[in-house]
Amino acid sequence: SILSACAGEAALTEGKLIHARIVEHRFESDVVVGNALINIYGKCGNLGNAWRVFDKMLERDIVSWNAII
Repeated sequence: SILSACAGEAALTEGKLIHARIVEHRFESDVVVGNALINIYGKCGNLGNAWRVFDKMLERDIVSWNAII
């Protein structure tokens, strides 16, 4: 996915732009999207944003917990 590609390249700026689009289109409640955002922020070293995404998730699964750890 686009989010995985950004995380792999440590492209924090692009990840933030994509995150803004996700919020704009109201997809932030999707657990798969949340997991991808946690992953990108974590891989880019931005743990504050990773935690914020995790905290705002209405539903978390095992992938969510593994990504935040």
